[in-house]
Order: sequence, then structure tokens, then C-alpha cells
Amino acid sequence: MPDTNIQAKDLTKEAPRSPYDELHGFAILPRTIDKCRAAIAGTIGEYHFDCPLDNVLFSFKDIKGDDFKAYVAEGHDDDEIAEWVMANGKTKTPDEIEAWSERFHHDYSYSDGSNGPEKKAWFEGECKRLGLEPEKVTLFDMLEVDDLASFKQK
Repeated sequence: MPDTNIQAKDLTKEAPRSPYDELHGFAILPRTIDKCRAAIAGTIGEYHFDCPLDNVLFSFKDIKGDDFKAYVAEGHDDDEIAEWVMANGKTKTPDEIEAWSERFHHDYSYSDGSNGPEKKAWFEGECKRLGLEPEKVTLFDMLEVDDLASFKQK
């Protein structure tokens, strides 16, 4: 049963925050928080929590999605969640976090095939659906356009 005490976005009506948004230096984290809260509240819509993108963050810090979700479910605010991420899993310096986040701001690995042929094919299909040129956009760019397209139609 969904927890109605969590202050969650209704992702059936609005998009989660941009993957470019950062919290305590972590790209992806605000978006992951939005999706996690929505999953807990039962308002996640077509989005997915603990998806491959969220797992990029979880893998970097060596934390589990279930542990993250349990902490978020306690009702913590964004800063408390970011502090929990910092304190759990692998210790990362501010420079390591900055370099990791910056890498994803400019990540063309989906279009150049370095993430594998399946991810490249998926990315190319999504870009085609959205009218984007795969070799000219990052995964984050594509996600932002997809978010906008999803809610323009509603």
C-alpha cells in the first residue's frame, strides 16, 4: 500500500527533476529522489525507480536501491538524503564526485556504442522517436526532451 505521508511529485502529471540537477555534487540524485518518493507514494506513473540510470549512482557509491528507498521512506528531506548517500557505501571525495557528475553531463557513450550494442540501439530508437540526432545528444539531453514530450501530450 502506498505511503501517503511522503511528499512526492505525481509523476503521472509532471516530470522528475532533470538528470543534470545536482545535490551535494551528485548528478542524477534529485531525479532519483523524485522517482523514489513517487514509487513510495504510488504516483510514479511510467517512470521507474532503481532503473539503470539510478543504478549508475548506486554503483558509484556502492549502495543498494532498497536501502536508499528505506531511508527515503522515513520522510527525510533532500539534504538529509544527500548526506545519507555521502555517508553510506564507498567513501568519495568532493573531487571524485565532481568528476563523476561532470562525466555524465557530457556522456556520449550511448550514441558511440561504448555502452554496448543493445544500449546504442535503444538510444537510437528513443532519439528517432523524439526527433533527435543520437550523435549530437547525451543521455541526459534525451531524457529531458522525453520528459517534455511526455507532458506536452497530456
